[in-house]
Amino acid sequence: MANKSRSAGRARRHVRVRRNLVGTSQRPRLNVYKSLAAIYAQVIDDGSGRTLVSASTVDHDLRDKVKGLKKSEQAKLVGQAVAERAKSKGIQTVVFDRGGFRYVGRVKALADGAREGGLQF
Repeated sequence: MANKSRSAGRARRHVRVRRNLVGTSQRPRLNVYKSLAAIYAQVIDDGSGRTLVSASTVDHDLRDKVKGLKKSEQAKLVGQAVAERAKSKGIQTVVFDRGGFRYVGRVKALADGAREGGLQF
């Protein structure tokens, strides 16, 4: 019998999305993961398999800023933070990996925040 859980469906969608996305050292991959409580973003160079920068709502720097905000506003702050950290490492353009999540709500807010922060994708 097929596994029809939400997480299994998301994993299948993520595999399908990742088939066409590869983060290189010139254009790394901006990966998004969201749980019920938090949202995480990291910029990954798939060539070397290393995470270059990351940000999340559970970060020490961002934890106090996101308190009391709506989840989509928190996601936007995380997007701006990851963009700022990426630019400090000299990363201008990225490939956006929505991680099998639909491009609505918090995922879209994070992407908009990253664009506002100066990342191009």
